[in-house]
Amino acid sequence: MVIVVGCCGFSIPGGMRSYYREFDSVEIQSTFYNVPRLETVEKWRVEAPASFEFVPKVFQGITHPTSSPTWKKFRGRLPNVDRDSESYGFLRPTDEVINCWRTMIEICSKLRSEAVLIQTPPNFNCSETNVLNMEKFLTTVNRKNTTICWEPRGDWNMNPDKIKRTCSKLDLVHVVDIMRRRPVSELEVSYIRLHGLNPREFDYRYEYSYQELLSLRDKVSEIGEKSRKVYVFFNNTNMANDAKRFKQILLGARTENR
Repeated sequence: MVIVVGCCGFSIPGGMRSYYREFDSVEIQSTFYNVPRLETVEKWRVEAPASFEFVPKVFQGITHPTSSPTWKKFRGRLPNVDRDSESYGFLRPTDEVINCWRTMIEICSKLRSEAVLIQTPPNFNCSETNVLNMEKFLTTVNRKNTTICWEPRGDWNMNPDKIKRTCSKLDLVHVVDIMRRRPVSELEVSYIRLHGLNPREFDYRYEYSYQELLSLRDKVSEIGEKSRKVYVFFNNTNMANDAKRFKQILLGARTENR
């Protein structure tokens, strides 16, 4: 089993070059808000160590309708983008969403990414319409051997059986905060996003205690028994320090097992 530890974004003093010295992988957040130029992506790949792994978060045009507040950070130009448009988001099998996917998978190819993250918003509920659109979209697009990792939110988390059926049917990795719930997908890859343990799940203002990181290690080891690879990405305000501390805990465990 390979455990890959990193952060959701290059959130470390000194930027990308400093990040490369500390971690072996990153979940790219900027690709969600805006689509980078391919020249920029190629530069990232050249500047990073050969073994460094990029996991892009797919562009919001694939997952979030243009009425979503996340679009306030969008700075590019796309056809049919307006506040009332249903051309984008919710994994609809429209020409616009499919074209966004083609661009994202080309970015994955340039970065030599093994995995890509799809995060659906809370209002993408597990309705029959959304499920059918998701199935049609993900069975239409070309994945180019990239593993698709899906973080559902909203009422999906109250319906784990539906998540399991969807992941099984569409070959998706179920992305979870393992400190709150267990993944239900059955692929050889596991993907963990850690948002902190405040009462409100997505209140990211959090620093993990040493005991919580030990608990995380045990949970990762447990799911790792069935996985060849486990991604562990911290997504809290103290993510860089927490990720470093967690790496040290894992290193100690590996040393003890020698």
